Amino acid sequence: MKKQLFVKGMRHGIPIMLGYLSVSFGFGVLCIQLNISILAAVGISVTNLTSAGQVAGVEIIAAGGSLIEMILCQLVINLRYSLMSLSLSQKLDPSFNLMHRLFVAYGVTDEIFAVASSQPEPLKPAYMYGLILTPFLGWSTGTLLGAVAGDIMPASVTAALSLMLYGMFIAIIIPPAKKNHKVLFVILIAAALSVVMHYLLPMITGGFAIIIAGVIASVAGALLFPVAVEERGEAAE
Repeated sequence: MKKQLFVKGMRHGIPIMLGYLSVSFGFGVLCIQLNISILAAVGISVTNLTSAGQVAGVEIIAAGGSLIEMILCQLVINLRYSLMSLSLSQKLDPSFNLMHRLFVAYGVTDEIFAVASSQPEPLKPAYMYGLILTPFLGWSTGTLLGAVAGDIMPASVTAALSLMLYGMFIAIIIPPAKKNHKVLFVILIAAALSVVMHYLLPMITGGFAIIIAGVIASVAGALLFPVAVEERGEAAE
């Protein structure tokens, strides 16, 4: 039974793995551009499964940012994973003990959360391990391939390939922005703040710029477009 659930999880993770291969390839290329070694690039991807957090993190490292800057930046970017984990905790099978929860929490990403939360039955450890394993392999392998390629390809080619990551971020925000003007408004606030800080406040480092833009845009969205209690209830259902 456990083997069947594990294989089922791996099978459900294959589409995520294929997507992660291309995205993490761009991350590997970016690391080489920022003079981060192949070993360090792969190590970052093995110990972290967060595309936006990793990109922001290596840019802070390359810019010589402080540890406090790194901590705050990762907290702001990755806080959503805590909320996803809380939501998934409502679907966990009783066989999930503390150790299983700690291991599975490592692998909760946007895509894994979406697949896991859509399962009709309670989530068991074997299924979650399988669901996490294939995307993990895709993310780590893609980073290795991108870093190796970035180390041997001409700078002009690696510069073009590094745009893959930013293309992914754009692809993530455009669909919800087209459907909901509130989301578009928050995105525009964050983008405008980022541009202002880059050109008018160059003393603010990239990491703190991400933190400031993200927090201000989120607070503005919460204040201007509060979610009604009824809408929360419908979303929960």
